[in-house]
Amino acid sequence: MLGRVNHIAIAVPDLARATASYRDTLGAKVSQAQALPEHGVTVVFVELPNTKVELLEPLGAGSPIAAFLARNPDGGMHHICYEVDDILVARDQLIEAGARVLGSGDPKVGAHGKPVLFLHPKDFHGTLIELEQV
Repeated sequence: MLGRVNHIAIAVPDLARATASYRDTLGAKVSQAQALPEHGVTVVFVELPNTKVELLEPLGAGSPIAAFLARNPDGGMHHICYEVDDILVARDQLIEAGARVLGSGDPKVGAHGKPVLFLHPKDFHGTLIELEQV
């Protein structure tokens, strides 16, 4: 079911500062900031030869990232995103196996313009999993 790792997401309290660290200190290629109101975040992607790192900060008071940063004020790893060929088939197989899909269970459009779903971290050893259709 799982394909390659699409990205690893790091929640940060200050996106501009985190972007500068990756760009200026580590010499990485970094995308422009992109607001995703439907997900309650603003994101930047650090482009690497084998994957991406997503830096995300809260967008609005109801952001799910705000609660994460309240518990982890310096930021930290938030989720890992895996690619899947067919997100609806993957969702149905996971639900049948007892995994919990967050939200309504219907895919939303993610930062790459592709359908995404999130899986409950308690079902995956404390790690929030994002699935993205390729």
